[in-house]
Amino acid sequence: MGLKSQITEDMKSAMRARDSGRLGTIRLLQAAIKQREVDERIELDDAAVVATLDKLIKQRKDSIQAFEAAGRQDLADQEKAELAVLSAYLPERMSAAEVEEAVRAIVAETGASGPADMGRVMGVAKTRLAGKAEMGQVSSAVKAALSR
Repeated sequence: MGLKSQITEDMKSAMRARDSGRLGTIRLLQAAIKQREVDERIELDDAAVVATLDKLIKQRKDSIQAFEAAGRQDLADQEKAELAVLSAYLPERMSAAEVEEAVRAIVAETGASGPADMGRVMGVAKTRLAGKAEMGQVSSAVKAALSR
């Protein structure tokens, strides 16, 4: 079963269970997926759905940080609940050691030698590691590998 159909099934079960918090978050996710499909006129595959999930999760993390800094714990808690629901759909992430190993292989393969080659390495890393690792973690691993 694909990720989109899994999300749809979970929405139906949240409706049956009358779980309004979970249902709202799943509907938000489906709306983001549908919006991207309409904007780009494509049918999203699992990798593109994971990319959309990553974007929504990053927004939630930023919101949590801003709400906590402003002293709005009630809003931060709501964002944390949405973050928990969204995170459940992410595939297993690579460990830090696996990311570093993959980045070293990409650097060796592309022949990158310094910080000037960061864009080229990140381009290859994004295609290979999208959905498998957080891009912020990949970026710092690339910086570390190219600074040696």
